[in-house]
Amino acid sequence: MTRDGDPLLLTPGPLTTTATVKRAMLHDWGSRDESFIAMTAEVRARLIAAAGLGEEFTAVPIQGSGTFAVEAMLGTLLDPDAGALILVNGAYGRRMIEICRRIGRRTETYAVKETELHDPAEIARLLAADPDLSHVVAIQCETTSGILNPVAEIAAVVAAAGRRLMIDAMSGFGALPLDSNAVSFDALAASSNKCFQGVPGLAFVICRIAALAAAKGRAPFLSLDLHDQWRGFEGNGQWRYTPPTQVLAAFRQALRDHADEGGVAARGARYRRNCAVLIEGMKGLGFEPLLPEALQAPIIVTFRRPNHPNFDFDALYEGMKARGFVIYPGKITEAETFRVGCIGDLDEADMRAAVMAAADSLAEMGADLRGAAA
Repeated sequence: MTRDGDPLLLTPGPLTTTATVKRAMLHDWGSRDESFIAMTAEVRARLIAAAGLGEEFTAVPIQGSGTFAVEAMLGTLLDPDAGALILVNGAYGRRMIEICRRIGRRTETYAVKETELHDPAEIARLLAADPDLSHVVAIQCETTSGILNPVAEIAAVVAAAGRRLMIDAMSGFGALPLDSNAVSFDALAASSNKCFQGVPGLAFVICRIAALAAAKGRAPFLSLDLHDQWRGFEGNGQWRYTPPTQVLAAFRQALRDHADEGGVAARGARYRRNCAVLIEGMKGLGFEPLLPEALQAPIIVTFRRPNHPNFDFDALYEGMKARGFVIYPGKITEAETFRVGCIGDLDEADMRAAVMAAADSLAEMGADLRGAAA
């Protein structure tokens, strides 16, 4: 199955976009022109509205991938004289530790297996043992496995300890709710090419204004200084450095499409249906999901590579690609896996077609997994 000649991307981003988003990139924009300044303002306002937040928050877009936003968030908001407790159960938590190491921010790590959740009681203990830890950094959905972390429970512990929370909401923001009444946070980082279904090249941080204002002069870099980027937007509405103009236009359209679909609730419901169809179909073929249902976010599903003499992941990948679907290699350290995304401009019919493509690919390699040990 293809769309406009392109395969459907069963990945966590970049992902399959709508025709309206693609068409939005067909125009050129002057970055200092009033129409582009108005576009930037609309995108910032729509992000705050999508998050259901009030006037105490602001959205700061930034050029680059999601990691750019995470690095900007950590470098701008973390005090060099304090430290952060980073919660790790996958590759993206480990990446945040590396970011902090390179920019000279002290970290403590609470790491668990990629298939496990963090214990709120242990978070409380670690914070009590180190009063210089000013922040906790958590990941809402860890794309390594697709696990959904209990951000509300984590936020409650952080608030009780009098510390501040930052969230890597990269994979879930726009489809997974983050109720600001239940989850108190200073900042969250995400990007255009995930659950909002835009194209790559733009990321953003939603910040509590008081925390951002207090961070003046703190960032150890120039282009990723969120405070200065924010002050620029607030001053003249312009980006400090050349913005990705067509990418922003696509993102504005994606945000409009998101609102028209019904916002976070409707987008999340569609992804949950996609995920359910995918898991049921793949299990019927003999594939075993890595995570139990209770821990699975409806973003990307990790499957164990089958223990079958004829199974070959490269053959599965190429077979599905030939049938119009692109899947994702695994990133788990403790098991051989591969991943299939549920997000993007996809629906249940697309997921059923993807399962059929997997079935046909298995038949080509002579790997009947049903009844075989996975």
